Parts: sequence; structure tokens; C-alpha cells
Amino acid sequence: MEIATHMVLFANVVDHGSFSATARSLGLTPSAVSKQIGHLEDRLGVRLLNRSTRHISLTEEGQVFYKRCAEIAVGVSEAEALAISLGKRPQGTLRVAATVAFGKSQLLPILPAFLKDHPDLGFKLDLTDQHVDMTESGYDLAIRFTEQIDDSSLIACKLAKNLRVICASPAYAEEFGMPETLDDLSRHNCLRISTVNHWNDWHFGKGTEEKIFHAAGNFETDSADAIYHAALAGLGVARLSTYLVGDDIREGRLLHLLPAHCDEQSDIVALYPDRRNLSPKVRAFVDFLVEKFRPVPPWELPEAKRHLARSAAA
Repeated sequence: MEIATHMVLFANVVDHGSFSATARSLGLTPSAVSKQIGHLEDRLGVRLLNRSTRHISLTEEGQVFYKRCAEIAVGVSEAEALAISLGKRPQGTLRVAATVAFGKSQLLPILPAFLKDHPDLGFKLDLTDQHVDMTESGYDLAIRFTEQIDDSSLIACKLAKNLRVICASPAYAEEFGMPETLDDLSRHNCLRISTVNHWNDWHFGKGTEEKIFHAAGNFETDSADAIYHAALAGLGVARLSTYLVGDDIREGRLLHLLPAHCDEQSDIVALYPDRRNLSPKVRAFVDFLVEKFRPVPPWELPEAKRHLARSAAA
């Protein structure tokens, strides 16, 4: 045992008045306690306790040594209580990475409610569509899509289905027409993303009915958020998530093209390193996200879906 542990044990023996009482409080045997105090005396080269068959008493050296040991024992007890309290209350700084579009459209609007409920917590948010290394980056949590997960050791908590649809601005459709079939997409300027190449493979349907269209066009960018704004500007046809374009389709800023075809291959997930001893701040944020986005995320609620369907029919 380390010297500090011996010192705390010695203070306990003095406070309890006997080896047997100390042993009962710690779940040890009296002989084990006596042996450890003997090791401490041997290490120090002084006798700390006078022992009789029924009693113990402090030597002069033991009285001086006990004062310092008692201070250390109190400090250890206070540190333990502090650690336990930290394990129960979210505090410190929560470092989160999120994709740009999801962070801006869905995460930022709900953060005030989370931080209001956790006034001792700071929040550092990085918005990036680039690869995130959870081990090297120091992030507590990342919000990504399933196709961005490249580390099987991470815990992935599903927040929502990431439904993607084909859309374009009314101005683009007026100038270049609207595709009637998936094959027609090859004659349109499809907006591409550069961060994850296979995101340019647009998947439609499932199983044997699945079809894949490889998007091609004269515009490429590193962010789905930039693709979104490029589509609004009329640069071309985009495949974008309903969490991002639902309002725009409902309000006519974008047209829902090929409504019979959508991409349902992806989920939105919260990623964190380990479920064991999960810090209170991460646990609180994951619980908050699950509450906000499950079982049905707000952009997929029946009313929002009815608006989307009416816009597609029009």
C-alpha cells in the first residue's frame, strides 16, 4: 500500500480507537489492519501506537504524526465527495462536432433549452462535414450520418432516419425542365459533394429494387449546407435531407422532384467513445437529443409530411 493510504488508515485507527472497530468499518480483519500499521511504523522507523490486549494509545511521535494524517484523511474524503458530485451533475465544457447543415438547422435552435437546464455546463460546437477522429480530436460527442462511421469501437445512438429527397429551385425547373424518371437525371446538372465521394451515389429503393444514380454536374462543394444554398440559387438538382429542405419545399422555395423516389439508407446518429462511466454531461446531452428527435423527429411529424406530399403532388 502507498504511504498516503497507510496514513489515512492510521488516522482511521486512531479515530475508531481500535484495530477491530477500524476493520469493521473497512470490511477488513483486525490482523490485516494491525499488519498495515506495522508496515507504516517500519517504514517510518518509529513506533506510533502503544498496544495492549484491549487498548491502543498514541506515542508522542504518533500524536504529532496523527495530526498530519487526519488532515490528509479529511482531504481525501472531501476529494472523494467532490468526485462523486461531479459524477452526478453535468458541468465543465461539452465538446461536440456536428455536420454543418444539421448543426445550423436542427441543433442550434434547441441548444438554448439544453443550456438553460444545465447552467453549470459550457458548450463548444464545431460544425464540419470533414472526417472526425473521436480519439485524437478530444470531442465528447459527434453528430454524424451512418455512412461517416469508420470506427466500430464507437457507440452510435440513433437519433432519426435521414430521409433524402431530390429537389431543385422553381427557377432551375423553369429553365431546364423537371425530370420525370431517374434516367432523366443524367440530363440535368446534379450538385456534388466533395467530402464523401460515395455520397454522390444516390440510392433509391431497397434490396433487388434498389437503383443507384451517380450524380454528375459542373458544381461541387465540401458541405451539404453549401449544396442546399446552391440548390436555392438555382445551380442544379440536389439530393438533400428532409430535415433541411422540408420547410423550403412546403413554402415553394424548392420543388420536390421524383417524389416516388427517396433515399432511406442513412440514419442520423450521436457518436461517443464508451458507454461505461459515461460522463454526466454526455449522458445529459444524449438524453436531450433522444427526447427531441425520437421516436419521430419534428421535420417528419404527420403535419410536416402532409405539406411535403401536397407540394410534391402540385
